[in-house]
Amino acid sequence: MHAVGFKRPLPITDTQSLIDIELPVPTLNPHDLLVEIQAVSVNPADVKIRAAHTPPPGSCRILGFDAAGVVKATGSAVTRFQPGDEVYYAGDISRPGAYAQWQAVDERIAAHKPATLDFAQAAALPLTALTAWETLFDRLAVGNPVAGGADVLLLIGAAGGVGSIAIQLLKALTRTRVIATASRPESRAWVRGLGADFIADHRQPLPEQVAALGIGAPAYVFSTSHTDSYLPQIVDLITPQGRIALIDDPGTLDANPLKSKSLSLHWEFMFTRPLYHTADMARQGEILQQVADLADTGNITSTLNHTFHGINAANLREAHAMIERGDMVGKVVLSGWTD
Repeated sequence: MHAVGFKRPLPITDTQSLIDIELPVPTLNPHDLLVEIQAVSVNPADVKIRAAHTPPPGSCRILGFDAAGVVKATGSAVTRFQPGDEVYYAGDISRPGAYAQWQAVDERIAAHKPATLDFAQAAALPLTALTAWETLFDRLAVGNPVAGGADVLLLIGAAGGVGSIAIQLLKALTRTRVIATASRPESRAWVRGLGADFIADHRQPLPEQVAALGIGAPAYVFSTSHTDSYLPQIVDLITPQGRIALIDDPGTLDANPLKSKSLSLHWEFMFTRPLYHTADMARQGEILQQVADLADTGNITSTLNHTFHGINAANLREAHAMIERGDMVGKVVLSGWTD
């Protein structure tokens, strides 16, 4: 089968940073689906691993943590899917990824693809939807009030893939108002179109902008990037006993300033459940099915914003370069295989 992988960390401008290769079709574990990949999305996780990880000598690592495709075969213990089903999922960081024509994925972390979305639109959703859902409802417990705090969430870096779906989930499932941060005209227009109640510029001091809204101190803050640099401002603007969540990887993070306000800090890593085969691992498949239902009823839309036609190394290098620039609005997807 065709696949795209890397053998050592190299700058994305190097043609060997991602290469076209041929691999055997994967074998299935009892709970696995064999999926014929139709579309894949590129995430910061792909970029970070490619830039820093060195595969074992003689091996080639396959990335890709967002996919949509068609089930071609099932393992002996599979109960929820059958050949011919269209599925979407984010996969397992400890297994070969979706930059391949065929992928084995555990049925417990997959769901039926939204019927109203094509494969490219669906592939834009899984990782970011799971990250946003788990952050909002499992970590921050949005909807569980903070005494004295405004039912408001400040979303830092709102125009990216995770922020784009988080806004929609909040508007579809809660009454929590959203202050979305965005600095460029195109990103401000994007988050406004997704339903953000207020917009702040994260290049300017945030406490003053939030105070000027006159809506009270937010009960929740969701930081998607550069949390270490924003943390002093977050501590300043959030209500006492508020909740803070982050998904990025700060080199260091000084949590001592959180003490005086009794603030809680929550880290979200979408791969935790499949990586550790947690007792609630199947919850990810359930979440994705709920996201599919929301898409099919028109309550959320795909965050796809750029499509490459053809899943190959050259197009994936371009997609990785787009992510590395750090100014992505929405998601980038690759669709279909080229011979």
